[in-house]
Amino acid sequence: MSKTLHLSDSPAPLVVTGAGGWLGRALSSHIVANAQSLGISRYVALVRTNEEKKLLEAELVGISTVKSDIRLCDVTSTDAINSVLVDLNPDNESSFDLIHTAGIIHPKKIQDLYQVNEVGTRNIMKFALDHHARKVVHVSSNSPFGNNPHSKDLFRSIEPFNPYMAYGESKMRGEIAVQEAVSQGLHAVIVRPPWFYGPFQPARQTTFFSMVKAGRFPVFGDGSQHRSMVFIDNLVDGVFRARQWTGEPGKGWWIADQTPYRVSEIVSLVGQALRDEGHDVKTNRLRIPNIVGSFAETADALIQKTGRYVQQVHVLGEMNKTIACDISASTSELGYIPQTSLYEGMRQSIRWCAEQGIEL
Repeated sequence: MSKTLHLSDSPAPLVVTGAGGWLGRALSSHIVANAQSLGISRYVALVRTNEEKKLLEAELVGISTVKSDIRLCDVTSTDAINSVLVDLNPDNESSFDLIHTAGIIHPKKIQDLYQVNEVGTRNIMKFALDHHARKVVHVSSNSPFGNNPHSKDLFRSIEPFNPYMAYGESKMRGEIAVQEAVSQGLHAVIVRPPWFYGPFQPARQTTFFSMVKAGRFPVFGDGSQHRSMVFIDNLVDGVFRARQWTGEPGKGWWIADQTPYRVSEIVSLVGQALRDEGHDVKTNRLRIPNIVGSFAETADALIQKTGRYVQQVHVLGEMNKTIACDISASTSELGYIPQTSLYEGMRQSIRWCAEQGIEL
């Protein structure tokens, strides 16, 4: 991660929603270790379940440099938000900052996407607006903008919405809720990470490693599709740089590694990282015709129309797509320069799995 940022504003409480998730846990670890230099006087972490609460409490023991308070909160309920955050006094001179990471990507039902990603975001933005939040950073996605039309295209800093499936539409509606709050006076900005990787990974990322290790990760066609990715520490740095922004509210930035990678390159580099961490890795020979991805995409759309969601079908339908972005605006406006390469980031992720006793 690049050097620690220092805010010119006076220290204030920081609220992070979704603090028990992949990004939320990485943010939490960084916050409690660097609170003073980040201008954080108190940390309030909102999690979804008691299991997440206990896990986060255990992770933060011994590294906290700030008063930390981990609270259960259902962001889809305005009553729950107001009750849980009742002590964030709107008349407090320092007010508070907020980072909204709470979201769902692989639901049980399609309705869950809209409840969390749209309604939850709208609720959090209303609370931030009503209680005079000083700064808000909303974490979005690439999915509101769909897929690139060809493998050489990059999403620009200003890109029209073209949501991919229900997840993309739900995240688009979340962004619209942010912009509506901005129009009413909220100082909110948006960061848009693509596929991220690194410590605190969920089971689906472990499956990715296991498939590469076994030589069975599906590469469509010649693997020339491009993917932007971002190491978790690079993403944390980008989020805090966005929090530092004092210019026009409502802006959005892509936060990713320096350049996109070919899918075949990703598989090769991850395989090398696994080998260098002591794993036996089989040569990946699983090549799938692009038309299989198209069939999966059609099946995914039909399944989603029934209100159901099947993760494996959805992921398979995306694998023959290019999803790539241009980070030049993040570099010029936020000073964001990713510090960790894909190879080194994957090695760190693999080592983290070993430390947690996770078998690949």
